[in-house]
Amino acid sequence: MISRAMGVAVAAMLALAGTASAQDGKPWRHGIIQAKSDAGIMMMVTQGFAKKQGLNLELLQFKNDVVEIQAMLSGGIDSFDGSPGAAIAAAARGADVKVIGCQWPGVPYDIFVRPNIKTVQDLKGRTLAISAPGASPDVVARAVLAKYGVPAADVKIANLGADLDRFKAVVAGVADATVVTDEYEPIAAKEGVKVLLHTQDVVPEYMRVCVFTTGATLAKHEDDAARFLAAEMTAFQYALTHRDAVIKLTHKIIHDKPDDPRPAFIYDDAVKKKAIDPEFSLPVDKLRWMAKVLYDNHTLRQPFDVTRMIAPGPREKALALLGK
Repeated sequence: MISRAMGVAVAAMLALAGTASAQDGKPWRHGIIQAKSDAGIMMMVTQGFAKKQGLNLELLQFKNDVVEIQAMLSGGIDSFDGSPGAAIAAAARGADVKVIGCQWPGVPYDIFVRPNIKTVQDLKGRTLAISAPGASPDVVARAVLAKYGVPAADVKIANLGADLDRFKAVVAGVADATVVTDEYEPIAAKEGVKVLLHTQDVVPEYMRVCVFTTGATLAKHEDDAARFLAAEMTAFQYALTHRDAVIKLTHKIIHDKPDDPRPAFIYDDAVKKKAIDPEFSLPVDKLRWMAKVLYDNHTLRQPFDVTRMIAPGPREKALALLGK
């Protein structure tokens, strides 16, 4: 049953610019993590690409992956962008969660810390801020701690909100460290914090973003899911070759200052590192690695076969729609 807090979250979901009117196409409601400096890439699909696929697309924002899953399972949305971590954990517990494509296999996370922290071992007894148990920052943090042999039980892991909230918590000294996207690198020194490490260098197997839906949705609307993926593929391909348009859209969406360096930084970083896959592949090896991490850190009680949640049909149809 959906919780009261979840009901409030679903009721407060924000429809973004670029949606078509109800009579223009079939409705498709898609969840995304709260808009930040990669918004222009993630939301380029709203710029007419969904409409061309015959969809009336609504993009709805959420605080974290866990809330997205709850909204999808309650019928509030048809699909969502999120980390495989929380989705795998839900599927392993029997939830009807399917992965239909993965568009951001790169790891754009850094661990930002207070100046007095020099190593990962220094995090023992300190407060490490995450967004929610099982969400991306939590999974990344635990994977990094494990790589350096630091038991998660020795670190005070605290739920302190979205990326900006957690970054501000470290700046204010409320937390000693946090895992957030690397968009904060250009402003870290000015705010009195530093990058302890780039998680790409430590856990390159980590998968950042995939698209998830339910088996029940696919049973009724697989063709619509395919059209949504086709729209996303076209939008991401466009984004990779139109830097100025992406950065302009990002500034518009997040209402930041025109001279804020973060949108340009995260765009250039993603392109440089080839962190984006506009064909939304289904990298089984990375998904298996993430399932193993969840088992090793005791999020999963037993090993889970990720192939049980992979649904390749919509992607295959999307590629066919695009003549690929």
